[in-house]
Amino acid sequence: MEKKIFFGVFFGSLLAVAAAIFLPGGRTPGDAPLLPWDIQVDARGNNRVLGVVLGETTLAEAEQRYRDSATVNLFLSPDGEYSAEAYFQRLFLSGIKADLVLALDLPPDLAREMYERGLRVSQLASGNQKIDLRERDLERIAGMPITHITYLPALDLDSELLEQRFGVPAERYREAESDTVHWLYPESGLDIALNPQGREVLQYVQPQEFQRLRAPLDNAAASERSGGPATD
Repeated sequence: MEKKIFFGVFFGSLLAVAAAIFLPGGRTPGDAPLLPWDIQVDARGNNRVLGVVLGETTLAEAEQRYRDSATVNLFLSPDGEYSAEAYFQRLFLSGIKADLVLALDLPPDLAREMYERGLRVSQLASGNQKIDLRERDLERIAGMPITHITYLPALDLDSELLEQRFGVPAERYREAESDTVHWLYPESGLDIALNPQGREVLQYVQPQEFQRLRAPLDNAAASERSGGPATD
């Protein structure tokens, strides 16, 4: 799977807009809403969003909270890096439909062991290998903490609505070879990628790990200034 390594004050007057745009079919947020713009950063600098405390909440806890089971895969990149991801498709959180990808904190040595006893290996167009895992390894991964959330809303979101919900970004960055614009919120650990031709992508990391989201953009900008091809 290719990855492109992503507060608003909730005014009462905007509630009707949220109901009309974000809550199809008359769905309501519920008593404990899990809304993508509701980001809370605690005294330790850890952020909570969508019912997940990044770096602490495990996949098993997220599945229980979402009342759904994720599809879990292990990936091996061409440069030998392992990553584990859990994918929720067409998940409704507080009435908002979205796909959700959770990156998990899997130690490299354990990932290598899981790779070696994997059931099947598929070669992806990106160059990554996808490994189908054995049941016992899926159970172990379920206990791993979530480090990175990618949130893909089903609806196309415009910049005005996003600014109402998330506030004005600290920085904006336009990709060199596309119309995609990244809105960066370092203090919240959030990158919103606005794509006029496709779905928006929201990425969340711990604020202290925000450089993981910024680095690909900085590298692309440096490449563009030097005359080389921009990188993702």
